[in-house]
Amino acid sequence: MTKWTIELHKLIYTHVVLIGVPTIFYYCLRVGGWDLMNLHMAIATFYMASALIIIAETTNALFRRFATDQYNVKSGLGQFHQRTKSLLGMGGSRLPEPKRPTPRCSFLIAAYLPNEQSIILDTLRHILLNVQRPEGGLEVILTYNTPIDLPVEDDLHSLAQSYPELRLLRVEGSRSKAENLNAALDIVTGEVACVLDADHHPAPDCFFRAWRWIERGYDVIQGRNIIRNHGQNLLTENVAIEFETLYGISHPAKSFLTDSSIFGGSNGYWRTSVLKQIRFNPMMLTEDIDASLRTLLNGYRILHDRSIITTELAPVDGQSFWFQRKRWAQGWLEVSLKYQRRVWRSPKLSLWQKVYWTYLLYFCELYSITAIQIIPIVLSLFLYQGSFESSDNQYLFLSTVVALFSGIYQTLATAKIAFVRYPVTYYIKHMLLFFPYITFKNMIALVGLYDHLHGNNNWLITPRGKQHSRKPTPQPEPVLASSSSSSS
Repeated sequence: MTKWTIELHKLIYTHVVLIGVPTIFYYCLRVGGWDLMNLHMAIATFYMASALIIIAETTNALFRRFATDQYNVKSGLGQFHQRTKSLLGMGGSRLPEPKRPTPRCSFLIAAYLPNEQSIILDTLRHILLNVQRPEGGLEVILTYNTPIDLPVEDDLHSLAQSYPELRLLRVEGSRSKAENLNAALDIVTGEVACVLDADHHPAPDCFFRAWRWIERGYDVIQGRNIIRNHGQNLLTENVAIEFETLYGISHPAKSFLTDSSIFGGSNGYWRTSVLKQIRFNPMMLTEDIDASLRTLLNGYRILHDRSIITTELAPVDGQSFWFQRKRWAQGWLEVSLKYQRRVWRSPKLSLWQKVYWTYLLYFCELYSITAIQIIPIVLSLFLYQGSFESSDNQYLFLSTVVALFSGIYQTLATAKIAFVRYPVTYYIKHMLLFFPYITFKNMIALVGLYDHLHGNNNWLITPRGKQHSRKPTPQPEPVLASSSSSSS
């Protein structure tokens, strides 16, 4: 059987178990005299809670919190606004200049060259030609593995001869990004280390912005990832808006509210001494989330600054998207089961941070299982009475309205704070596809759960390079912020 046939069988099986079986069970309960309204309202409450969290995060993220030069607010209303944000802990845009110059910094670029050989030279040239050099100097380490010698390696060595700050590290025997990064940690010399994937193009002022926070006591600064091939097709358009929502609203809001965040695998700026202690676990599907939890459990601090920009490539077809998101879902579940008890027992985390991480680890992971139960509840009602009669329950109506409003509100806020000024059609399409898109991701998550329960930890590498599912409209790379500018 092909891999897609296998995935289809898993999809059918999981949905028969989670929709078909409950539908029959709920129908039998209705025949036995149960009306299941309390269960229906419980599911509605789950939707309501999720929607209220989205609304709270979205409202919070409309504030600014990122490190830029100080600026003077002349109007009385503007001064009042700034003082209010400072009292709420959101006055990051007025951080003072660092007390000492930006030290030596290092990029750790992990690559699997057979997959990324067509893009790695562009990434390195972008960094070497565009990233501003810190006062302490810059080091660029390409840490890669390949099962065979490749012609691109000759080009890499030629590039390294022209740029002495570029160091090439071929990690023999490596089978993962984690192993490549761990090897680079044995030779890195920068006081600050930025972990990058091979398709990421960081902003020129990235280290200067990150250093403001690190000097003030933070240990990891996660930046904002945006999609540069967003114009390729409908999928990349939706992923672009999704990423603006994640990195522009959800992650910053959680950072504002809890003074805690996650390292997202790339565009993360570490105090090198901390990264050398934490390292990466090659046995985990999402080594970045695993590292995030171990970092926090060891008492270190992670912050999200959405003004530190990098651009990356989104999957361009359904297969790449499916296997990427399945690995993410399965990896998050793996981390949840491994660390949840340790989170609640940790003396390093506040009560609010423990609640936050419980929400991230369990609520988000259980969402796909719980939210889908609305389908068998409604189907069982149809089988029982032969029609879909609208309910006059005001709470069910209210939860539906709030859930719809939260998606629209979040999308409109994303349009306001998006780094790239996407065409308005992107947002219209995203709102129209909001629930189908979420449903599709939930389907993938359920297959990821199936794989986890069956001990299947294999995953396909997300293809990189020039892949076109249809003729794309040429898209210029977004203009990245310089050290004197800021995003809003």
